[in-house]
Amino acid sequence: MSRLTSTIRNIFKIEELSQRILYTFFLIVIYRFGAHVILPGIDPQAIIHMQSTGKGGGILDLINIFSGGAFSSASIFALGIMPYISASIIVQLLTVAIPYFQKLQKEGESGRKKLNQITRYLTVFVVLAQSQGYLSYLASMLPPGATYPFDPEATHLSFLFRISATIMLIAGTLFVMWLGERITDKGIGNGISLIIMIGIIARFPFALAAEFASRLEVGGGGLFIFIIELVVLIAVVLITILLVQGTRKIPIQFAKRVVGNKQYGGVRQYLPLKVNAAGVMPIIFAQAIMFLPVTIAGYTKSQELSGFVAAFVNPNGFWYNLTFAILIVLFTYFYTAITINPTQMAEDLKKNGGFIPGIKPGKPTAEFIDNVMSRITLPGSLFLAFVAIMPALVRLMGVNSQFAQFFGGTSLLILVGVVLDTLQQIESYLIMRHYEGFTKSGRIKGRTSTGMMGY
Repeated sequence: MSRLTSTIRNIFKIEELSQRILYTFFLIVIYRFGAHVILPGIDPQAIIHMQSTGKGGGILDLINIFSGGAFSSASIFALGIMPYISASIIVQLLTVAIPYFQKLQKEGESGRKKLNQITRYLTVFVVLAQSQGYLSYLASMLPPGATYPFDPEATHLSFLFRISATIMLIAGTLFVMWLGERITDKGIGNGISLIIMIGIIARFPFALAAEFASRLEVGGGGLFIFIIELVVLIAVVLITILLVQGTRKIPIQFAKRVVGNKQYGGVRQYLPLKVNAAGVMPIIFAQAIMFLPVTIAGYTKSQELSGFVAAFVNPNGFWYNLTFAILIVLFTYFYTAITINPTQMAEDLKKNGGFIPGIKPGKPTAEFIDNVMSRITLPGSLFLAFVAIMPALVRLMGVNSQFAQFFGGTSLLILVGVVLDTLQQIESYLIMRHYEGFTKSGRIKGRTSTGMMGY
């Protein structure tokens, strides 16, 4: 405890670090305030009705978690940062498929700025499309007369409300995106990731309180069961930390070079390959695929198809979770293949005079790296699938649905990854000023750039 107190005191001794932390905290407060501002033209009382009758599932739950409840509250930040994430994923995939984007990716800082600009423009189009879907969702959930002009007989959203709400949703997403960039530039940690994390963690106190209250009810199991749940939650968090930080280090030797009177190279370093290089992306892709049966069932009247699809729309069902786990394993291999390029890594090593001891430079090095990645990706994908289906397993054991979300899946992976990244940045400031870090031995390791959607 004294070490933690000393570390916190040292953090605020560093003026630049303390200013960055306070600046980040201020922007996060602004974000949380905006998440509670309802779209102009909606009766606030109608939101209570929508929340009590709302139906989640699949992507809707994912968006609501990422937005910190703003989605279900019809906030101006209802779509949150999700359109920007979608645009970023599209651009990231284009860098693999289209030569022009590949060229931009290799141009360094100037290319990165162009890709960011393209991502911002694409975000506007994505949020424009997603806002129409969200407004249609509101139209189906809000009671008649809930939106401007509050006509008691109205059963659909007025054209004026659609126009104004679309503008507000676009402005809200762009403002959240701007907040994220400001945090990255002048705050601490990665702004986009922090905003997502804050949205997730904002739901935790309510979920914890709901679970605690349910356990104290008659037949709820009592306080002992609640404590066991907390112990299991801590264990799952520890497993997730191992998954995020797990690394296979490949030794690299650099050839000696003599320039003038100085000698360069000749030292041994390591090429770190992440056990889970795909991060949270396989879960997001798999959830999108698992949402398709619900859509198919909504467009058909066939009882047979509805019965077949019903087996895949129950998030607690065996076939749903088995299919979900298999998709995660497949998408882990797929996303790792498109983000990790062994040939490029081998070429970069060769250009810089580096080589793996016992392996010839060039193609043999690329094949060696590819084989290592294939071997470590299998346990990484299996661990990821286990973490993803953990919420379903604990729900079957009687855990509250809201609280179960924190036992695994996208929420837990993002929380662990972002916290580790932020602590790593703070620790770097401490060590640069000759203070001790957070741990007595070793350093806190964050994710690689591919850890979570490139953020």
